[in-house]
Amino acid sequence: MASGKSTVGKRLADQLGYLFFDTGIMYRAVTCLALRELGAAENTQAVTALAERVHIDIQPPTVSDGRDATVLADGEDLTWAIRGKEVEGNVSLVAAIPAVRRCLTEQMRRVGLRGQVVMVGRDVGTVILPEADLKIFLTASVEARARRRWQDEQARSGSRTYADILANLAERDRIDSSRALAPLRAATDAVQLDATDLDLPGVVAAINELIEVQAKKL
Repeated sequence: MASGKSTVGKRLADQLGYLFFDTGIMYRAVTCLALRELGAAENTQAVTALAERVHIDIQPPTVSDGRDATVLADGEDLTWAIRGKEVEGNVSLVAAIPAVRRCLTEQMRRVGLRGQVVMVGRDVGTVILPEADLKIFLTASVEARARRRWQDEQARSGSRTYADILANLAERDRIDSSRALAPLRAATDAVQLDATDLDLPGVVAAINELIEVQAKKL
């Protein structure tokens, strides 16, 4: 079974004492606000205007309730609100809007350039933080990723089915790989690591070896 990039990133961040930042949560935050304030996420101009005015910040957990990080939108804690099924079903639409991506890329860079951060996302190494010290392109089959996410949701008493999660991930992969702006691809200097048949300790161990090699070069 594969270990998802978020699970691996969180484990590494904990080991290093760094902030864990899954960049997808910024798109989720904008999606959450769009659904709440606009009633939908299809109005490209309205969603873009919302993304341009809201200040999103990612901080270490401020509450001991199982969160990986605290997500603030203009100071409002949206950490758990962004995990709803409706947000999950609309976030790819929001992430595909070029103006939203450009706006949020700047906000992501602001967080990443603070340093001491493990950042995970689909275009971190190519667009958001190309100057990162170490870039890892973690891959796994969509079935393995869906099983992992389903197990994570079950641990949180989630109600989504494996089939629902699998279909959502497959559609996200299709959208992310085919979009014109920042398509899903590995940076030319990224290390590619296939985690389909590795468990969490195996993936973390492999990445720790890469970190040690990189540290000797710096």
